[in-house]
Amino acid sequence: MAKNTKNNRSENNNGNMTVEEAGRKGGEATSSNHDREFYEKIGQKGGEATAANHDREFYEEIGSKGGKTRARQRDNDNS
Repeated sequence: MAKNTKNNRSENNNGNMTVEEAGRKGGEATSSNHDREFYEKIGQKGGEATAANHDREFYEEIGSKGGKTRARQRDNDNS
């Protein structure tokens, strides 16, 4: 993450906007211009594209990783 050095803003040496700042502003603009339905629709499209490009092994692997991470979180919560 870029350090805030001038007027509490993330800027590079030229005073231009950093990639981080541009991404944040773009995300905020998108969020203010679209509703929940938009995000549901692009999420659905993304899921369909992922399913078309990956096989069962891929889903088994990410499911296993997620399950292991969640188990560690539960263990930490119970400690």
